[in-house]
Amino acid sequence: MPDDDQTLPEPGAESVPPETPETAVEPVAEPVEAAAAVEPAEAAPRAAELSPAECAARLAELFPALFAPPPKPLKLRIQADIQARVPGVFTRRTLSVFLHRYTTSNAYLSALVKSEQRYDLDGQPAGELSAEHRELAAAEIARRRGVHEQRRAAERAAARAADVDARRQQQADHDARRDRAGLLRAFETTTLTPANFCALKGIGEAELDAVLEQARRERAERPPMPPRENRPGPRPEGRDRREHGARGDGPRPDRGPRRDGERGPGPRGPRPEGQGRPPKR
Repeated sequence: MPDDDQTLPEPGAESVPPETPETAVEPVAEPVEAAAAVEPAEAAPRAAELSPAECAARLAELFPALFAPPPKPLKLRIQADIQARVPGVFTRRTLSVFLHRYTTSNAYLSALVKSEQRYDLDGQPAGELSAEHRELAAAEIARRRGVHEQRRAAERAAARAADVDARRQQQADHDARRDRAGLLRAFETTTLTPANFCALKGIGEAELDAVLEQARRERAERPPMPPRENRPGPRPEGRDRREHGARGDGPRPDRGPRRDGERGPGPRGPRPEGQGRPPKR
């Protein structure tokens, strides 16, 4: 699901105010000899600012039981626990930015809905997850899903509208090319003067020249039509029924002698009485 600007408040990821700059101390004028004897104090190294991705990788390395996938609901005040367990590794700003993104992700919200416990840095249960937080997470997921579906529906509608417009434009271009081709054929076969032809077609002479020029270019761009066959080719061997005597043109095979009672090829005699057709009424 897409990211959303509206976020779900998570008590374990409060935003922390920026660190207060250290107060500048005015150096004290001392004799050169005394200054040389004093060892300069080494400033404590400050933690480097990390990107959210770098912070996530470092936390998964230090606390895999909690920050390795899949997400688990975090213990309340987990940021203070991290800084107490590994001091000097993360700045408060780095942790604040990371925890804000982590606890408002869709995967984390789904974990809130499904779980009943929060977990500490060692992956152990550290407090019950309140029903209020589960309900808020479920409502936020439903809201984001609705926004996502609305956006997808709008994208599909826009795609359909663009497709309809493209088809209409394609049809309009096809009709215009057809009309120009028809005008060119009519001009090439007419016996009228250009002025009379323009008057007949309701077009100005200057416009006619431009349309005819475009029609000639379009005709030259069209691929040549394949030649038309005036006569069909010979039938494939075995396709002619007359070759097999289907219509009685060829010799008939010998059927053997006739059985007794069968009529021969001679003229027929009169029908015996009682075997004729009934008289018509």
